[in-house]
Order: sequence, then structure tokens, then C-alpha cells
Amino acid sequence: MAEAFESKFAQSQLTQLNAALNSGRFVSVRKLLHELPPSDVALILESSPKRTRTELWGLIDGDIHGDILEELSEEVRNGIITGMMPASVVDALEEMDTDDLAETLSSLPDEVLQDILASMDAQDRLRAEQALSYGEETAGFIMNTDTITLRPDVTVDVVLRYIRLKGDLPENTDTFYVVNRTDNLVGSVPVARLLTADPEEKVHDVMDDEAEAVPVNMPDDEVASLFERYNLLSAPVVDERNRLVGRITIDDVVDIIREDAEHSMMSMAGLDDEEDTFAPVLQSTQRRSVWLGVNLLTALMAAAVSDLFEATLSQLAVLAILNTIVPSMGGVAGNQTLTLVIRGMALGHVNESNSRWLISKELAIGFLNGVIWAVLIATVIALWKQDAMLGVIIAFAMLVNMIAAALSGATLPIIMKKLKIDPALAGSVILTTITDVVGIFAFLGTATLFLL
Repeated sequence: MAEAFESKFAQSQLTQLNAALNSGRFVSVRKLLHELPPSDVALILESSPKRTRTELWGLIDGDIHGDILEELSEEVRNGIITGMMPASVVDALEEMDTDDLAETLSSLPDEVLQDILASMDAQDRLRAEQALSYGEETAGFIMNTDTITLRPDVTVDVVLRYIRLKGDLPENTDTFYVVNRTDNLVGSVPVARLLTADPEEKVHDVMDDEAEAVPVNMPDDEVASLFERYNLLSAPVVDERNRLVGRITIDDVVDIIREDAEHSMMSMAGLDDEEDTFAPVLQSTQRRSVWLGVNLLTALMAAAVSDLFEATLSQLAVLAILNTIVPSMGGVAGNQTLTLVIRGMALGHVNESNSRWLISKELAIGFLNGVIWAVLIATVIALWKQDAMLGVIIAFAMLVNMIAAALSGATLPIIMKKLKIDPALAGSVILTTITDVVGIFAFLGTATLFLL
């Protein structure tokens, strides 16, 4: 029972490890690291500065290096592997599942990857090259090849005796896949059905003839959608000739969902989803500067629009006070729509057949929101500043900007997806620029026409 809650204490153990390291009690550190599960050791490594991380890695038993590398984020894992000897890396990767091996090797710099491949024996090198031959973010890239296959003409008794002789099954095995002599997938047999079937029955009598297979080149987000839609625990993966090449299990899909969620969250801030929290200062500064530079350019564009109305602002100081209201409301409304559409696209709800309807719906919402908040802000400003015309002007600008925000929020993700640009990464910046520019121009432009 204590082991079930062990991961909850990883942070307190990090404090213990740091205290032991600082006092030079390396034997205690090694003992504590050995007692922890790999997932907790990975958490501790990711929660440590680079120098401490290097010291801890040197104290970890080499037999569990591979298990820990599987649990680490890409950037932290690459930093550790880069500092290891190629032979040590090969030893750590030897027992990795195919999908974890592909993910680990694909993210390494080319020179490091080539050194590791050159240090592998022929069999391991072939397995690694096959794993890397599939495109990233595809079913082939995330599948495992540790699949037990059955022939349709053997009896259940023969299969059960084979399983007992084998001793153990691949992790998360809930289904056996049936193939013919050319390895073409012809059916599947749930483990529960096999265990309860008549031993004298043939496999083809108890199998499902229509096994739902995943094409090897299917994008991994579509794989995740299939698992969610049909409540799958595993699925076979086939090539273009319908030959069984592997299987995908629910733990692989959970990783995809988690990575996609992290990607969306981090992309909104212009950061890599594998960003190392404890990366060196200069490295982190360089990465964030790019995004800050983009934001500076967009802010300068909004400032340039305000500059067009410098004379208006100099004559009516009240406009400078109210100038932030319209862009701010438009930005919030637009980001609501943008987030909704990006989520719908990720879930497969938004496509070409319904995108026009969705855009029309969001335009209607933008118009109604514009009317509601235009009336409210007009009333507030008219009473506050005792100027009905100023209230009408800001109300008009509010209505225009809310409609522009709704249109931008609904169309930007669709357009960017067609251009093969990640809407989560750049959508928010472009949307904010549009709502700022339209809001400022509508408010100050209308004020210039009617108040001067």
C-alpha cells in the first residue's frame, strides 16, 4: 500500500537528496535513488538544476538508465544522453520498447545519433532504423512490435500451451491478432474469450473477422481520437498491404494526449512543449526572445495606428484614457472563439463540411455580444463623461471590433491549418494584432470624424 503512494513524496525526497548531496553523503543518495521507481527518479531529475542533475545521474544504477530515460522529457533526456558515452547509451536503450526507442533516438542531434547507431550490434541497429523509418507523429512511430500473433487453423489448446510455455505476455496485452502465412491481418481474439473458449475449437472459430486496424501512416492525433471514440485498449497497426507490423496500446495514446495538451498550453506562450524548466539562463533567454520580438512587432503595429490619430489624441485627452477598452474587449472575445475552434479541430469536430456554419454562428455571437456590450459601454461613458456622442462612438467601435474578433477567431485556425502553421503557436498573436488594430482604428477614426 505504501508503494502506491510513493510518487507523492518525490518532492520531499528531492529535498532530502539535495541535503545529502550538499553534505557529501553520496552513499545515502545512491541508496535513496535505488529505492525509488523510475518515474519518480525522472521527476526528481527534471526538478533539479543542470549541475545537480549531472551529479544525480552519475549515482544512478546503470541497470535502470533505460527505464528512467523513457520517463524524461525530450530536452532533459537529450542533455543527459549527450553527456554519456555511446556504449553506455546503447546499453540503456537495449531493453526499450520500439516506440520509446524511436522517440528517444529521433530527438537526438545527428552526430550523437550516428555515434549511437555505430555502437549498436546489427540486430539492435536494424530495430532502431526500422523504428526511425516511420514519420514522426504517425501510428508507425508510436507503435510497439512486441505482438503475439496466432494462426487461424490452430486450436485454442495449442495457443494456451504456447502462452504457458512462453511464460509472460507483452505489457497491456488484451487481444491477440490473427494473421495468415503472409502476415496479413485476418482477425483478432480478445484474451478473455481465448481463456474461456473450448480448447478443441480452432482460432478462426472464436476470432472476430473484422479487426479494426490502424494504417501505419495515420497521424497520431487521429489514432488518439479513434481510441477515445471506440474506447479501445489496443489496436493493430498494418502497412499498405494489410500486413501486421505492430500494435498501439492505451498507454501510448495517453502519452499523445498529454503531449498534445502540453503543446497547446506552451504554444500559447510561444514556448516549446519540451522546454526544460531548469535550462541554463542564456539558453532560455534566447528562446523566449524570439517570441518577445514577434510580440514587440505586433505592439508597434498597434502603436503605429494610434500614431495616425496623434492630433485627435492631443486635442481630446479623454480618448487616450478610453483607447484601451475596445481592443481589450475584442481580444478577450476573439481568444474565446479561437480557443473553441482550435479545440474543435483537435477533437476532429471542425472540418470543411461544417466550417462555414461555425463561422456564421461565431459571427452571430460576435454581433450579439457587440450589441450588448456596446449599449452597456455607451451608457457608462455617457453618464461618466456627460457626453452622449462619445458614448455612441465607443459603442460603434465596440460593435465593429467584436464582430472582427469573432470572424478572426473562427477563421484564423482554419486558414493556418491549410497553410500548415500551428494555430496554437501563432493564432493568439495574430488575433491580438487584428483586434488591437481594428479596435484602435474604429474608435479613434470615428472620433476624428465626429468630434473634430
